[in-house]
Amino acid sequence: MASDLTRVLVVAHRTARDPSLVDAVAGRAAETPAEFTLLVPAVAHGLHRVVDPEDHCCEEAEGVLRGAIPVLTDAAGTPVSGLIGSHDPFAAVWDALNDGGFDEVIVSTHPGRISKWLHLDLPHRIAALGVPVTHVTAVGEPLRHAA
Repeated sequence: MASDLTRVLVVAHRTARDPSLVDAVAGRAAETPAEFTLLVPAVAHGLHRVVDPEDHCCEEAEGVLRGAIPVLTDAAGTPVSGLIGSHDPFAAVWDALNDGGFDEVIVSTHPGRISKWLHLDLPHRIAALGVPVTHVTAVGEPLRHAA
């Protein structure tokens, strides 16, 4: 890893292979040299969401990583690494930013009316941490949020 690479954290789950995100990664890779890491927040289902979300989460997230990393690697033109984070998407990003030293974030969500992450105001909350954020919706143009 060269020190002149920008470290980009890509945050996605169900939209991790969406063409809008793939295009955003390819576009970002074309701007300046960058290293990409896909963060997939774990998702617990049913009662596990309340009782023990961290214990019953990772199989689905691992599947997302297996399917998305090759697609995003092709788009980036360099290997993309993967992380599984907390079931709370903001906490997952917070942990990754603190542990990984990322320079910017790309967040991929569903459109507003169906996106849980947008109901949580995730892109703006991440930008409030002082990192540039590009928000990509599964349908539509990327939106940039000021840091």
